[in-house]
Amino acid sequence: MKKLLSFILFFLVGSTLYAGGYRVSIQGQKQLAMGHTGVAVISSAESVFFNPASMSFLDGKMNVSIGASAIFGNTRFENKEFGIAEETDNPLGTPFNVYATYKANDWLSFGLGVYTPYGSSVEWNKDWAGSHLVNNIKLKAIFVQPTIALKISEQLSIGGGPIYANGSVEFNKNLNRNLTDTDGNRSNVTVEEKGISAWGYTIGVMIKPTEKLNLGFNYRSKVIMKVEGGDADFQNIPDDFFNPATGAQVNFADGKFDAQLPMPAETTVGLSYEFCDKFLFAFDYNFAQWSEYKTLTVVFDNDAGTSASPRNYKDSETFRFGLQYKAHKKFTVRTGIYFDESPVQDGYFAPETPRNDSVGYTAGLSFNVNDKLSIDASFLYLHFDEIDNSYDHYQENGQNVSFGGVYKSSVIAPGIGLSYKL
Repeated sequence: MKKLLSFILFFLVGSTLYAGGYRVSIQGQKQLAMGHTGVAVISSAESVFFNPASMSFLDGKMNVSIGASAIFGNTRFENKEFGIAEETDNPLGTPFNVYATYKANDWLSFGLGVYTPYGSSVEWNKDWAGSHLVNNIKLKAIFVQPTIALKISEQLSIGGGPIYANGSVEFNKNLNRNLTDTDGNRSNVTVEEKGISAWGYTIGVMIKPTEKLNLGFNYRSKVIMKVEGGDADFQNIPDDFFNPATGAQVNFADGKFDAQLPMPAETTVGLSYEFCDKFLFAFDYNFAQWSEYKTLTVVFDNDAGTSASPRNYKDSETFRFGLQYKAHKKFTVRTGIYFDESPVQDGYFAPETPRNDSVGYTAGLSFNVNDKLSIDASFLYLHFDEIDNSYDHYQENGQNVSFGGVYKSSVIAPGIGLSYKL
């Protein structure tokens, strides 16, 4: 149970970064189509997320962007040594985003963003070979981000604001690899928590050295996610179960737990350059400080005591490239690519987060209905490198038990949105 709840808390925090174990960045249709670049792009109200400082340079008094995507994810697992082959059956994920900006005067702008950065699920077959680690996970998260931008000069702007996060999680796993009730049903537990909230902040800087060149910086702070009174529901538990390590009878009564974990800070820097009136190139570099995530500590309100679960993550980098082409006064075409490094190290690779290095291929377009309104479409194909790895830190009977094999994962995400300026 201690190991299970450690995994759960990881997902409560990881829900800000992962969709069913995948790191999928979908925070705006225009910028997603350009490889999810945006820290130095002045385009639409999507700037609220990518760099609030760029709100100062948007055209018009008011800008609004709304959008939604459909996430289709799949992971295949194989261990030829033991003849195991499994595949996830993931429900459809539908992240959305709503952004609005208002220019009070030439030097002061306000913005608001409401978005679900990751809201997908992973479902393995019930009682599969890795069910002692996970059977299924459902994650939901909504972020609210009010922002303000100050235009210092025609070449410089700063912006930022608080971030409020609210989410929920449902997670199910078997208690271990072989425990059953008297009828042979596998013993399992479902952990569920709602209303998990946390605060952070974001700050940004936009510099325009020339009319065609933009330089951007954005920092999103570490966020402390806290769980207080999480619920655990145990099923198919034998009446006379004894702990083999201690010989004591164990009571798997429904219980509560408290815990907290820092979500690492992220820094993004980049540039955009307009080659001519038709072409715009953008580059973003993202650095996530995952190395501070070493161990997760969970405190229970019953005789389970305190648990420490090692993660030993490393800092990770993402390189993003985007291109925009104004093909016609009615059409703007975009494409991009990004290279995303996994923070998971060897020996810590688990089916809860089948997350390896990946490459994202993106494309999309905008159809300008008129000078104020455009319809924005995007498409993402995220390919994860095939990997043969394991999680070596699951404890059973006082010993570490390794579970591993070959993972193959991919994600596709078509999206649609609207942009309006006044």
